[in-house]
Amino acid sequence: CTDTARTIASIVRAVSVPVQVGGGLRDHASVSQLLDLGVERVILGTVAVEEPELVRDLCAQFPAKIVVGIDARRGWVATHGWLETSEVTAIEFAQQVLQMGAAGIIYTDIYRDGTLTGPNLETLRELVSSVSIPVIASGGVSSITDLLSLLALEPLGVTGAIVGRALYDGKISLIEAIQAVGYGRWQDVPPNNGFSTFA
Repeated sequence: CTDTARTIASIVRAVSVPVQVGGGLRDHASVSQLLDLGVERVILGTVAVEEPELVRDLCAQFPAKIVVGIDARRGWVATHGWLETSEVTAIEFAQQVLQMGAAGIIYTDIYRDGTLTGPNLETLRELVSSVSIPVIASGGVSSITDLLSLLALEPLGVTGAIVGRALYDGKISLIEAIQAVGYGRWQDVPPNNGFSTFA
């Protein structure tokens, strides 16, 4: 068991919320080990572009446990930690991810990530409308207003948001964010296969 695996296992034991793990996962053994540690979902990125059959097999073997991260730069899928840009658009790839059987998509707008300039709602709306699986939005969230803008896209399939820098910089209080969009906010909206972080 590696130091990383031990750290992840300790996080899973320490918290009462589902844990997702992604980054550098490119083989069956790594995915299987994480799920054995109690990780709720595994996020795959580059491997989904380069080895779609492997991802399809993993989705079949671990139903509802595999999420694909789509990192986009000007509409094109970026891979290898954003260092390379592929020849497939984010929307085309989202449709391929749907066919792979993934439980959902985490969509990151690279040019918005960490900028605190607000999410790119138009691009996100277009991507979400092209698939029938849940999408978590990442990139640009700077305020409760941004979160409410994303919440308005829930009927289209946006089921959550990743907030990073805004929390670290104190622009958003986690407690206020949860009160604004968390449990009880939309009590009449059923969870989407357990993938929803809004309802």
